Amino acid sequence: MDNRAIQALANRILDNLEQVIIGKRDALEMVLLGLFCRGHILIEDVPGTGKTMIAKSLAISLGGKFSRIQFTPDMLPSDVTGISMYNQAEQIFEYRPGPIMAEVVLADEINRATPKTQSALLEAMEERQVTVDGKTHILPTAFIVFATQNPIEYEGTFPLPEAQLDRFLLKVRIGYPSFVDEIRVLDSQQFSHPIEKLVSVTSIEELKDAQASVKNVLISDPIKQYIVSIVEATRENKEILLGASPRGSLGLYRAGQVYATLRGRDYVIPDDIKHITAPVLSHRIVLHPSARIKDIDKDMVIQEIIDRVEVPLHP
Repeated sequence: MDNRAIQALANRILDNLEQVIIGKRDALEMVLLGLFCRGHILIEDVPGTGKTMIAKSLAISLGGKFSRIQFTPDMLPSDVTGISMYNQAEQIFEYRPGPIMAEVVLADEINRATPKTQSALLEAMEERQVTVDGKTHILPTAFIVFATQNPIEYEGTFPLPEAQLDRFLLKVRIGYPSFVDEIRVLDSQQFSHPIEKLVSVTSIEELKDAQASVKNVLISDPIKQYIVSIVEATRENKEILLGASPRGSLGLYRAGQVYATLRGRDYVIPDDIKHITAPVLSHRIVLHPSARIKDIDKDMVIQEIIDRVEVPLHP
C-alpha cells in the first residue's frame, strides 16, 4: 500500500469518527497514530468528553469487535483474560474468552483495579497474548487498548506504576468542546445518537496492510539523532526525576512515520517530531517534587526541551 492509499484510509476513518466526536480532529489523529503503530493509548480526561465513544466508533469503523472492561477494586485477572471451565459432556477443560479478546478494548478507569488485575491487562498489551492454565491464546491482530483515567478523582484508585505507563504509546487528552462545537453536539443528537448510523469504512485486512506499509516512511539519520537527543534531554533535565526510556525513542520513531504519512509525505521532518513529542513522552517522565511546587507541569518541561534541542538543518 502506497502513502496516498494510507492517507486516504486515514482520512476515511477520521471523517467517520468525526460524525460522532465533533471538533476534536487533533485528538482523533493521535488515536490513528496509535492504531497504525499498533500501539496502545492512555486517555486521561474528565467524564463526558467522549472517551468511550472514540473506542466504540473506531471499532465500528474497522468492522471489528468492541469490548469494554469496567475496572473496579474487586475485579480479578480472570475477569479480563477469561477462564478455563470443565465441559462435562466432552470431559475436557475449555477456554472461555474474556473481554480482552477483541480488536478494540476499552479499559475504563484502569486505575480503579488492583495492581494484579492491571498487570493482567498490561501483559496482554505487551505480549499480544494471554496465558490461562498454562495455555497461550493469541489476541486479534488489530488489537488495541484504550485505557481511561479520571484526572480528578484519585480516592480509592491504584495509580499505574511508571513501568506500566511506559507500555502506552500515547497519552491523549480530549478536552471540552468549543462553544460552537458543543452546539453542534446538541444538534447531532436531537433525534438519535450519531453512532447508531455509523458504518464500517475499512477492514482489518486493509488496516494490517497500512500498518506494515507505513514502516517504509523514510527517517533520515539526522532525524534519528534529533529523536534521541530529545529523549536524552529528558534524562538530563533538572526538573525531571525520571526521564523517558528507549521505548520513548521508538515511540517517536514509529509515530513520526505515521504522522508524516497523514501529512502526505513519505519522509519525516523535525516538525513532525515536535508535534508528537508531548503525547508520546509526557506519561513516560516523572517530575521532581520541586517542579510541582513551582507549578511546572510536564508539557511545560517538554516544550522547553523542544525549544532547546538543536533542530537538524538537513533532515
